[in-house]
Amino acid sequence: MIKNTKQLVTSAIIATIYAVVTIFLTYPMSFQASQFRVAEALTILPLFTPVAIPGLFIGCLISNLLSPVGPLDVIFGSLTTLIAAITTWQIGKSNLKHKKLLAPLPPVILNAIIIGLLLNYTLKWPLVLTMLQVGFGELLCCYGLGLPLITVIEKNNYLKQLLSLQFIKGKDRA
Repeated sequence: MIKNTKQLVTSAIIATIYAVVTIFLTYPMSFQASQFRVAEALTILPLFTPVAIPGLFIGCLISNLLSPVGPLDVIFGSLTTLIAAITTWQIGKSNLKHKKLLAPLPPVILNAIIIGLLLNYTLKWPLVLTMLQVGFGELLCCYGLGLPLITVIEKNNYLKQLLSLQFIKGKDRA
């Protein structure tokens, strides 16, 4: 997946942004049932490049080291982000219509289910309510912030170059 130093640095930048935004800017909102993890807006990046996948996974893993839920969140929360990132990348590679609208969906659904189950198991919070709360927070971040981020990336050549995102030439991925 990562083939050169530029891609490694891009992935590291994504991991750093995810971790810094989660830990230093939005920590109180990032680890509740009604999560509002602003960094989840970055989960749309695999729509454009697979290089974002390890960056999102590592950024989430670093963030989850501070989770009040403990090691289970480090493991399952980070793996959820990894699976969501891979699924988003698959959407980008597919022939599906409306990729932009579908790209934020994997993290919303997967986090609602898996993190909802995790919080129910570890903290004994009501399952359905917790899933709905996590899903709603993800929906706000992934769609409310992620969709505009897609547009910003597509229209900003400097940002594309800065992030070293490798767009497929010819046919538009999104």
